[in-house]
Amino acid sequence: MATKKPENMSFEATIEELDNLVDQLENGDLALDDALKKFERGIALARASQAKLTEAEQRVSILLSDSDDAPLSDFSTLAE
Repeated sequence: MATKKPENMSFEATIEELDNLVDQLENGDLALDDALKKFERGIALARASQAKLTEAEQRVSILLSDSDDAPLSDFSTLAE
């Protein structure tokens, strides 16, 4: 099975694969070459995840700055 490029994966998928890789590496039953390949994949996944988080933070910041004059209210008052 071909491995997806981390930048083409969803944030959730990258985190899930990264978690699986960490489990495999912590187990310690891998040959050195396999462990190194998994470590390299993990670094790529971590970098892609960080980039996705940074992008999301920037988008939220832009959205919040666009509505500076909008009044904020408690969630409970909106539901009434």
